[in-house]
Amino acid sequence: MRARRLLAATSVAALAALSLAACGRSAPDVAAYVGDRTYSVDRVDTIHDEAQAAYEASVRAAAAQQGATPSPEQLKLNVDRQDVLNLLVGIDLGKRVAEEKKIPVQDQLTAEQLGKELGVPDTEYATLAAEWYDLYLALERGLPPAELTDGSRSDLYQALVKVGVAPAGWSAEEQRKQFAEAEFTRQVSAVSVALRDEVRKLDVTVNPRFPTLEIPALLQTANGLRQYDLPYVDGADQVTDVSTPEPEPTGSDSADPSAPVAP
Repeated sequence: MRARRLLAATSVAALAALSLAACGRSAPDVAAYVGDRTYSVDRVDTIHDEAQAAYEASVRAAAAQQGATPSPEQLKLNVDRQDVLNLLVGIDLGKRVAEEKKIPVQDQLTAEQLGKELGVPDTEYATLAAEWYDLYLALERGLPPAELTDGSRSDLYQALVKVGVAPAGWSAEEQRKQFAEAEFTRQVSAVSVALRDEVRKLDVTVNPRFPTLEIPALLQTANGLRQYDLPYVDGADQVTDVSTPEPEPTGSDSADPSAPVAP
């Protein structure tokens, strides 16, 4: 779902990633532990594979109407397993924040809307995406704006540069100047801080197969909505007790699911 235009509005935040910090929560078939809940690698794979199949069918159908044959690259969904886990964990944490802060969540986006927009109709991935954006919009309204630190401002800037929304080369002073006039940055930071605080209250651990946890963020630009992925906002508070996985083979978004999770 990276760098893809969606039907939602505004921007969303980021989430610092934790890797395994304690033995005993290291089953290789578990993608992530969030408190007393687990998200299995099998579920992540199933959601991803369903979305990929639906996207491929959508692209083939559209190409057939024009008498064309799509290339293998055109058939590849711009969503990997990391994106799926990002949504599963982000929704879990976001719901906890909304409940704790007594923030009501309204249905504003539907899985049908997003499924059609993304080319993955009738899939769990579309359902998760719609659930997350509804949740974020509620948190954005219900949480007070937060101030950016130099670290979080830099993280946000780098994420925007990566998808071509911001030009490269801004100094720290230029970042402060530009972001001072951008209200969304404080809204992004507020949600990010709330999610990060929730992570720290829970015993969150992540299989090294998934090196980070990111939340997809949306920004309204002159050319429409753009998406970027932000692993965390407040870099000064980044959790450093992280297990480092072995590099994955080039060109692959997956790793050996049977590989053990480091304690």
